[in-house]
Amino acid sequence: MRILLTNDDGIQAIGLRSLYKALVEAGHDVACVAPVTEQSAVGHAVTIASPLRVKQFHEENFSGLGVSGTPADCVKIGLTTLLETPPDIVVSGINSGANVGVDILYSGTVSAATEGALMGYPALAVSYDDFAPVDLLPQGRYVASFLDTIDWSTLPQFRVLNLNFPKHSIDEVKGLKLCPQTDATYEDWFEEKKDPRGRSYYWLDGVIPAERVAPDSDRGLLTQGYITLTPLRFDFTDHETLSSLESHLNLS
Repeated sequence: MRILLTNDDGIQAIGLRSLYKALVEAGHDVACVAPVTEQSAVGHAVTIASPLRVKQFHEENFSGLGVSGTPADCVKIGLTTLLETPPDIVVSGINSGANVGVDILYSGTVSAATEGALMGYPALAVSYDDFAPVDLLPQGRYVASFLDTIDWSTLPQFRVLNLNFPKHSIDEVKGLKLCPQTDATYEDWFEEKKDPRGRSYYWLDGVIPAERVAPDSDRGLLTQGYITLTPLRFDFTDHETLSSLESHLNLS
């Protein structure tokens, strides 16, 4: 397969480099277009008020293009301008930190895959449930094999498959589970600290309370040690409320 590989942690991130190596090992043709700097939690932002710059990265066993923009920017410019040959699929990851439940709204990783899907390509987002991974090559090799298990041509248009690995070695995972995303949301707070000059600054933190998480959801299964796979679509229409409002407003 010809793959457009991207992420939101940046072109030098462990997850992307591990996945790149595994995909090349498996015989895939990989074109990497990723942010030059970390772009975590930027969501589906696109750059419209400044130009994008592209830097070539040529290193031993790695070649890619770094873009001075967001993950969605990388996919847009990659598919429209930088790649000479269209890919068969857009793959985003491996992200440091899970992307489950409401994370998909914030995630640059999922948004990059979504941009690929919106542009008509099969798309896969991949994440790992730890913010400081040391080696993700085994997970990358799992992804390389996983790509061959799906008939991507049978998926409906504008869909993303969201794959998450638990914080375990591949040998310790309990298997793959197909599941819905959790509907539990974060409890957020800001830590107040002082800079060297004594001025206050605030750092966002938060958790999804475990008691709110359904055990058969992505967050619940990931915590139990399963790899989770959730198909996503991006029709935000609330059809139930649409019907009730139609009746309430007496519209036809």
